[in-house]
Amino acid sequence: MRHSGTTLTDVARAAGVSLSTASLAFSGAGPISDATRDKVLAAAAELGYHGPNPVAASLRRGRSGVVGIVMGAAVRRAFRDPVSIQFLDGIVATLAAQGYGTLLLSTPEAQELPDALLTHGAMDAAVLTAGALTSRRTLAALRARGVPMVQLGGTGRHGPAVRARDKQGMKLLGEHLRERGHERVAVATLPWHVEPRSGPVDLASARRATSPITARRLDGLREAGIEPVAAWECSASLVEEGIAAGKELLAARPTALVGFTDLIAAGLLLAARDAGLAVPADVAVAGFDGVDLPWLGEVRLTTAVQPTADIGRLAAEAAVTLAEGGTARSVTVDVELRLGTTT
Repeated sequence: MRHSGTTLTDVARAAGVSLSTASLAFSGAGPISDATRDKVLAAAAELGYHGPNPVAASLRRGRSGVVGIVMGAAVRRAFRDPVSIQFLDGIVATLAAQGYGTLLLSTPEAQELPDALLTHGAMDAAVLTAGALTSRRTLAALRARGVPMVQLGGTGRHGPAVRARDKQGMKLLGEHLRERGHERVAVATLPWHVEPRSGPVDLASARRATSPITARRLDGLREAGIEPVAAWECSASLVEEGIAAGKELLAARPTALVGFTDLIAAGLLLAARDAGLAVPADVAVAGFDGVDLPWLGEVRLTTAVQPTADIGRLAAEAAVTLAEGGTARSVTVDVELRLGTTT
């Protein structure tokens, strides 16, 4: 029979054991026999008791058992981006295996998010995506609370960073394009500064991008000996941003277009098709990430592949280490070139 007010004390009494023994039976650890554990669990099942309150247990430990995942200002965009989804899969699966819950947050610039979630939401550590790293309010709020932070793709300035070798990957891509004889290369980048925008970038006069990922990927192309003939900043990793960029960049008559993500590159490809250009005969197209885009049909982007799920896993492991009072170091993972049909 189920009793809504049943406590662990009731279970211990019914099983004929001490309260501490009953607690050990639920913890799965401790010097008790299998027979005693089975007796306690059987009594709990009979009384309709499902175990100690996890919130109360976490409070006794001084931890919430929750890791915050702080996205950019528009969380809904993340669920249109396969890269973000793979990051989240790696993070959430790893946290769940460690017994941690997740709290998905947006940066405070988003109107739908109360600031209270960042300033008072229960979390033992936070994983910040690239979009969140540009929010000074987010960083300040978490620092003020003493919440340890792990950065996806950051510099490591605000805590350990887990990132891909963006520069290495883009250098490999640039070397491939040069081997194919491409000297007029135009690029569609990720956001350049804190405030994302869509528009042309004058590389001759522009300051170095404050977005670490954008800066590293542009550096990689330059190390490969490619100085872009034109550049367009995209406000986000979206196909429509790539289409808009492609329409403008084609005016520079490039022989190759490079998107700083695969979604942007897919938009460049569609813009080239709309302009009546054959890919790769008239213009080559390449991207970065290595995601599957089945809606492109038989076309497969040439791209630099980063292990997104592994990056998410490593970030989650670092967050758990920090949450439990340990120390974590920054980690950088390799990127590989994958040749497709677009170059």
